[in-house]
Amino acid sequence: MPRPTVLVVDDTPDNLALMSSLLKEHYKVKVANSGERALRIALSETPPDLILLDIMMPGMDGYEVCRHLKADPLGRRIPVIFLTAKAEVEDERLGLELGAVDYLTKPVSPPIVLVRVKNHLTLKASADFLRSKNDYLEQEVNKRTREVMAIQDVTILAMASLAETRDSDTGNHIRRTQYYVKALAEHLREHVRFANQLDDAAIQLLFKSAPLHDIGKVGIPDRILLKPGRFTPDEFEIMKSHTTLGVEAIDHAERQLGTSVAFLAMAKEIAHFHHEKWDGTGYPQGLRGEAIPVSARLMAVADVFDALVSRRIYKEGMSHAKAIQVMVEGRGCHFDPDMIDAFLALQETFQVIAARYADSDRDMALKQEQLERIIGSAVG
Repeated sequence: MPRPTVLVVDDTPDNLALMSSLLKEHYKVKVANSGERALRIALSETPPDLILLDIMMPGMDGYEVCRHLKADPLGRRIPVIFLTAKAEVEDERLGLELGAVDYLTKPVSPPIVLVRVKNHLTLKASADFLRSKNDYLEQEVNKRTREVMAIQDVTILAMASLAETRDSDTGNHIRRTQYYVKALAEHLREHVRFANQLDDAAIQLLFKSAPLHDIGKVGIPDRILLKPGRFTPDEFEIMKSHTTLGVEAIDHAERQLGTSVAFLAMAKEIAHFHHEKWDGTGYPQGLRGEAIPVSARLMAVADVFDALVSRRIYKEGMSHAKAIQVMVEGRGCHFDPDMIDAFLALQETFQVIAARYADSDRDMALKQEQLERIIGSAVG
């Protein structure tokens, strides 16, 4: 194990020689005959483990050296022992207030100096050890956190992809609605009605959970889910059940794990209630106004807008202007009024998102082929 390094700072050559002679048997010794030189050594890539610092020096005195050291993130970790002829109580008080760990007056007692240096080096070694352990533990916690977050992402994307394989929507629908929801939430986070519900963690969770809004469609029969025309009343009732099927699917996953999963709570809200309407005429429970979770209200805006402007296998997308008109007509009946106001303020952002994740001809062709295989399998 390498010997600790002690930096001796004094403008008197005899004092430097005396302290070097005293310390060299036990430590690696560096010397500096000025405050400026002391700082260059102390803040270098190979800093000392402890500094013995004189106060009365021309130019930068010891007090100023200590101030500079303690202002530096790395320098403040180096213990400083003042070694000085200034023996007044006020001098000692100032030195300790500046961050020195000890204060010795000249003429020094060699045994006392050695004991004090040894004690403070031992304390520093302990502090360094604990800091190293804390850094290691922090890195491990961050690593585990990243792993957990990755597992969350993979879980959600896997479930969403499962639903997407049986839906007429392309995977880009998932991406677009994710970013619509995020944009709305970030815009509304300062709004008095939503500030206490839309912090950074909630917005991140919204972004992750949004892809599961239609997870329940995995339980809808192909003859209904893939029907290009209008539903009969009976078919529509079956289609509406995808909201409760979505919650049941997530609940089932939690039961399989043997525990409830906090990050899926918002996903269940979105899956269950994103077809509720502000005036209470939605489904599955006919919730009204504030009774509808904020996450579901946000998804309602995102999902409906995307359904209007996006082309499907069986239809072309509506113009942006016409879609805006439809959304505004739903203000206060279908949608939370403040969310529609936010949507109107974010029109350009929504257009950018829609363009960035637009469905290509290839996307539509692949989805058509995929659905034809599903239908063919069902018929066969």
